[in-house]
Amino acid sequence: MSAHHSIPAVTVTSRAAQRLKSGHVWVYRSDISTADNASAGSLVHVRDERGRRIGSALYSSASQIAIRLLTSHFIADTDLLPLIHQRIDAAVAFREKRVANSDSYRVIFSEADLLPGLIIDRYNDVLVMQRLTQAFHQEKIREIVISALRPHFPAANLVDRLDPHVLALEQLPKSESEFTFVFGNEAKTVFHLNGIAFHFDGTAGQKTGAFLDQRENYAAAARYAHGEALDCFTYQGGFALHLARVCPSVTAVDASRPALEVAEQNQQLNSKSHICNEIEWIEGNVFDLLRDYSAAGRQYDTIVLDPPAFAKSKTAVAPAERAYKEINLRALKMLRPAGILVTCSCSFHVGEQEFSGMLAAAAADAGRRVQVLEKRGAAIDHPELVGVPETHYLKCIIAQVIE
Repeated sequence: MSAHHSIPAVTVTSRAAQRLKSGHVWVYRSDISTADNASAGSLVHVRDERGRRIGSALYSSASQIAIRLLTSHFIADTDLLPLIHQRIDAAVAFREKRVANSDSYRVIFSEADLLPGLIIDRYNDVLVMQRLTQAFHQEKIREIVISALRPHFPAANLVDRLDPHVLALEQLPKSESEFTFVFGNEAKTVFHLNGIAFHFDGTAGQKTGAFLDQRENYAAAARYAHGEALDCFTYQGGFALHLARVCPSVTAVDASRPALEVAEQNQQLNSKSHICNEIEWIEGNVFDLLRDYSAAGRQYDTIVLDPPAFAKSKTAVAPAERAYKEINLRALKMLRPAGILVTCSCSFHVGEQEFSGMLAAAAADAGRRVQVLEKRGAAIDHPELVGVPETHYLKCIIAQVIE
């Protein structure tokens, strides 16, 4: 018991208590009543205002998300590191059993793997780690993460990606570099999704470098795609390269020249094995391009829309929905009969219902009858934790224009 007595106690409001009991794992700073001696990144015991036990959590002294619940039990400090180790082992085992046709996947997905604040992605022999909270920046916790990973990936290089925005939010010391090598010294590799090869650099790109959550959607899109294809917001060519396996003509558009340069290198990587047909890469603003192509009467058999998150906050939802509608409306007008639309949103704040409603409104305005073939989410290595809607963020609808 004495070990438990040494753990700082945090009392949360009835609203936060209800939220935690319903399955969420976050408590916002505004919902903390008292936080006795809780320090940056410490393990805390959480109770409601009537003194009832809720569980053990990791505390942040800076973030608006002050508490991230680890377990509904009260644990001692000595239990924390073994618990983290055990959860890493479980997360790795789950992916090894479930992920197919790829040497790349999300190994640990923060809250969804009950390791809130830790993300680890695998790209073949390069692992990329993101530590998003004060707790995972504590040296003893960082060390247990590394020692848990190493036996599972003995030949891997591990890159620790440090996000300046996260460091500022958590009031952590600024780093001179945005990455460090934890083990190994190679951040570049070639990885494979569904048999297609991609270049990877763990020190560059967005997030941890690529969009592994779309892996299964890439393959699904290729099952329906045909004819002339247009891939909008192609980034490094994920959808385009999959479409080029089955479509004789693919045009891929993105506003970022560096991303398109990687996309072209990815195409060259696959042209040696004759997996993919030629792709025309266009640097440009997708909104302008769709407007121009639509006005010119350009038509396609397959169109993919995979934009960045248009709504990064609740206040951005209305303009985001207008933006989604505009690109979907233009795409629907440009599809030939029996044409396939693959439309995606990674904006958590635009829910599944709103996204489906947007597509219905776009179809009505375009004067097209549209059949939904599949509604999809993130790949299996990005599981959704019931009660934490933020873990269900990616929407992908595959539809067919039938009239």
